[in-house]
Amino acid sequence: MSLKDKLMDDMKNSMKNKDTIRKNTITMIRAAIKQKEVDERKELNDEEILDIISKQLKEKKIVIEDFKKGNREDLVELTEAEMNILLEYLPKQLSYEEVKNIVKDTIDNMGEVTSKDIGRIMKEVMPKVKGKADGSLVNKAVKELLE
Repeated sequence: MSLKDKLMDDMKNSMKNKDTIRKNTITMIRAAIKQKEVDERKELNDEEILDIISKQLKEKKIVIEDFKKGNREDLVELTEAEMNILLEYLPKQLSYEEVKNIVKDTIDNMGEVTSKDIGRIMKEVMPKVKGKADGSLVNKAVKELLE
């Protein structure tokens, strides 16, 4: 079953179960998918759909900080619930230690690197952790290992 079909089935189930947060989150994902398909005039594959979901998760992480600053606990809880739903569709997220090990292996394979090579290291690591780790987490690991 493709990811798009799974999203449709989950949306139908959430409507039957009157799970508004799940329905709204899935609707948001499907709208983003549809928009990209219309813009690019092609059917998206599962990998491209995962990119959209990761992008939305990243946006939620940014927004949640603003809600915390504004003392809007209701919106923080709603956003966290949406993030948990988004995470269900992504591959299992890597821990910081796992990311750090991947970065360390990459640096070892590249030979001698300096702090000026952060961009080059990131370019090597990001495809390995695509959809499984946030770029800021990878960047933090790279900087820590280069110190």
